Amino acid sequence: MSIRVVVADDQDLVRTGLVMILGAQPDLEVVGEAADGIAALDLATRLRPDVVLVDIRMPGLDGVEVTRRLAGPQVADPLAVVVITTFDLDEYVLGALRAGARGFLLKDAGPDLLVQAIHAAATGDAMIAPNVTRRLLATFVGQTPAAPVQPIDPLTEREEQVLALVARGRTNAEIAMELFVGLSTVKSHVASLMAKLGARNRVEVAIWAYDTRRMGAG
Repeated sequence: MSIRVVVADDQDLVRTGLVMILGAQPDLEVVGEAADGIAALDLATRLRPDVVLVDIRMPGLDGVEVTRRLAGPQVADPLAVVVITTFDLDEYVLGALRAGARGFLLKDAGPDLLVQAIHAAATGDAMIAPNVTRRLLATFVGQTPAAPVQPIDPLTEREEQVLALVARGRTNAEIAMELFVGLSTVKSHVASLMAKLGARNRVEVAIWAYDTRRMGAG
């Protein structure tokens, strides 16, 4: 089945380009376009797509507020949101992650990374542009309340390895290749980590790893 996507960007040329890139993928379907935050929120709420691709700077409501209303901690049935921006600013990333975004990309990331981020979000992964992952997560940790010091149950050795890779922004597929295990095994370990750490998503798992200095080798 196709992954259904809503694209929101106030620049017509950029939005058209994003739609063309995603529409060229055999397993992606753009089901709606929006030129401002209010329209994006309305479309996403009505259509319930698998992923909402949101520009950080839009009229009406900005991308962070749209993300918060679609995927924030108080949302009973959150949608998967990927935030994109031209600007590599910590405040944007921090706001997006706090609001519940499953991905954060710069607009110059390229088509391949964009498609990867959409797929990752649709399957429950969280993907942040690799060139900014470490710095942004480290900054996020420094500006938010500390995560629980101890997990509910001790982590296994393999969970520690998976934890370190999640903290470095690896997707499930990349972790599977690096540890020479199956994809389903990685998904099981990530699910176990989330349960033990009381985390809602992979970003919170990564934050916990940074907060407790359990990132592994660089």
